Amino acid sequence: MITAPPTQSLPKSTATSHHGFSPYDDNGGSSVAIAGEDYCIIAADTRQSNGYSINSRYAPKTWKLTDKAVLSGCGCYCDATAIISNLKQRLEWYKHQHNKVLSAPGIAQMLSIMLYHKRFFPYYVHNTLAGLDEQGRGAVYSYDPVGNYERRPYQAAGSGTELIQPFLDNQVGFKNQKGYVPDTTLLPLDTALRIVKDAFTGATERDIHTGDFLEIWIIKKEGVEKIGMPLKRD
Repeated sequence: MITAPPTQSLPKSTATSHHGFSPYDDNGGSSVAIAGEDYCIIAADTRQSNGYSINSRYAPKTWKLTDKAVLSGCGCYCDATAIISNLKQRLEWYKHQHNKVLSAPGIAQMLSIMLYHKRFFPYYVHNTLAGLDEQGRGAVYSYDPVGNYERRPYQAAGSGTELIQPFLDNQVGFKNQKGYVPDTTLLPLDTALRIVKDAFTGATERDIHTGDFLEIWIIKKEGVEKIGMPLKRD
């Protein structure tokens, strides 16, 4: 009787494979906000990217909320649009319930509460709110993902923060200028507007996630004005 040779068992692989899913995606983009004595400027580019791929050359990251407030959101684009949809709905409810428009400081607090409610699964968005307070002065509010916020005279957010924030510190905050002490850090509107344009022109040379087109919102007591500016497209 012929018997088959014994079967040799193959050694089990010691390598392990990991499977995972991330609900977040960073779609890039940068924003800048500067507060003045009687105005506030907020601007953001319109490029939506994923790594080295450009999904869209016009995906706005700034939204007008009221005649005294504009919000920008950089990062995960779907999360940013979810925030703006939810926030606009809450502002509409507030207007119907109280028969008035919520002020910019009130919107800042409302957004903080919204973000805190999502703290266990936070929005992946760098939010910046710009507007005028009750006294008509410019106000910029900077947020972390879970709702902590502070009022600042100027702020950069998004993928180009490391490039733009030091520039703002020098040109708006007058930091690191030896021997120079300014009378005030509140700039005239035309100077602030030039600084915003220069900041994005420089950032697009070094940050591939920022580019294509720039939307600038100027908030004054008369209302909100939007102007555009082309940026580098490669």
